[in-house]
Amino acid sequence: MNNNESQFKKKILIVDDDPSLLRLLGIRLSAANYHVESAASAKVALGILKSFHPHMVISDLRMEGMDGMALFAQIRQQHPNMPVVIMTAHGTIPDAISATKQGVFSFLTKPFESQELLETVQKAIQLNPSITQHTIKEFAWRANIISRSAIMESLLQQTNQVAQSDFSLLIHSESGTGKELLANAIHQASNRRTKPFTAINCAAIPEQLLESELFGHAKGAFTGAAKNHIGLFEATNGGTLFLDEIGDMPMSFQVKLLRALQEKEVRPVGSTQSIKTDVRIISATHKNLQQAIIDKTFREDLYYRLNVVELELPPLSQRREDIPLLAQHFLKNVEVNSPINIKGFSAEAMELLISAPWPGNIRQLQNVIEQSVALSTEPLINATLIRGALREKTSQLPSFQDARDQFERDYLAKLLKLTAGNVSQAAKIAQRNRTEFYKLLNRHHLNAEAFREE
Repeated sequence: MNNNESQFKKKILIVDDDPSLLRLLGIRLSAANYHVESAASAKVALGILKSFHPHMVISDLRMEGMDGMALFAQIRQQHPNMPVVIMTAHGTIPDAISATKQGVFSFLTKPFESQELLETVQKAIQLNPSITQHTIKEFAWRANIISRSAIMESLLQQTNQVAQSDFSLLIHSESGTGKELLANAIHQASNRRTKPFTAINCAAIPEQLLESELFGHAKGAFTGAAKNHIGLFEATNGGTLFLDEIGDMPMSFQVKLLRALQEKEVRPVGSTQSIKTDVRIISATHKNLQQAIIDKTFREDLYYRLNVVELELPPLSQRREDIPLLAQHFLKNVEVNSPINIKGFSAEAMELLISAPWPGNIRQLQNVIEQSVALSTEPLINATLIRGALREKTSQLPSFQDARDQFERDYLAKLLKLTAGNVSQAAKIAQRNRTEFYKLLNRHHLNAEAFREE
C-alpha cells in the first residue's frame, strides 16, 4: 500500500445535473478533507464507479434519463454496502419514506445547510460496515491482495464485513484466482487473527489419509501409526481452517466432517475419546456444488453448513485493470534472481498481458512473468518472450465497434429465437419500430425466416 495519507481520505461521489450545485457541493466536501469526484448524470456516475471506489454516493433524485432511485438500484446490485444519500428539491414525506424503505441511507431536501450535509456524510461513513478509521493499519488485513479493480474492491468491502462474524464461508472461483490468499485475508480481518490459520487441499490428500490429517490419529490406529498425531482441527483450535477444493472431498468423509462441524468436536482415528474444537471454517471450490448435490456427489446438508455466506472471486479476465499491478509485483519478486537489471515491460508486451485470455488466472500470470524474466537478455521484457511464455495465441480485446456489433448480433438473435422469428413482436420488445428493426437485421445479416418454427 502507498503510505501517502491522501490515499486514506474518505471518498465521495456526487451526482447532479445542476453544474453549479455540483461545483458547490464539491467545494464544501473537499474543504472538509474528503476526496470528491463529480458526475453530471447517473450514466456518467456508473462509468466512474468502474474505477473510482467511493465510501458513499450523494445523488440528486430528479435527473434527466436515469433518476437517483434508478441509480441507487444499480449501485445496490454492485456495491450492496455502499451508503447512498438522495437529494431533491421536491422533497416530500412519501418520497423520503419510499426511498428509505428501499435502503437509501438518508434524504436531503434542497436547500440544505452545509452543516446538515457534513453531519449526514459523517454518519453515513461511520455506519458503513466496511469503513473504519483511515489508518494504514486498517488495510493490513488485505495487504497481500493486489488490486485496483472495482469488482475486487466491492468483494473486499463485503469480505471485511463478513470477516467480523464467525459464519462459515464458501469461496467459489476458478483455479488459480487466489482463494487461499482471500481466505487468509478474512482470517487477518477477523477476531481470530492471533490464532493459527491452516490450509489444506482436500483434492491433494488421499481419501484414507484425509481423516487422519483433519482429525488426527492415535498410536497404533493403523500400520505406520507409531505415535499420536494431532489433526488440523485440534492444531488450529481458536483459529481458521481453510478447506480448499471442498468439492473433491469423498462422499464417505463428508458425513464425518458434517458431524464434526455440528458437534464442534473431532475423534482421532483409533481413539475412543472426542476432542472439543473451536475453528472457523472457510471452504473453497471451483465446482458447482448445487449441481454436485443433484448428481449425488456432495451432501446437501454439508453444503448448507459450509455455505452460510458465499463469496464469488472473479477470474483474472474480469479484472484486467489489475494485470499491470500484478505483473509488476511478480517482476519485483523474481528479478532479484536475474543477472540482468530488468526494469519493466515493453508497451507491446504489456498489451499482450492485458489482452491474454488467462485460463490459468493469476497462477498462470505469475508463471509467465517468471519464465520471461528467466529468458530475458534485455532491461525490458519484450512481446516475444511474453508470447512464447503464453504458449498460445493471445486473444486480443475487441475494439469498441466490434464489441458493440457482437452484442447487437447476439441480442437480435436472442429476440428472434424468443419470438420464433416474429419481427413485429421482437421489435416491440426491443422498443424499436419495424423499419429500424429490419435495418438492424440486415446490417447483421440475420434472416427472421430462419428462426420461424415450421
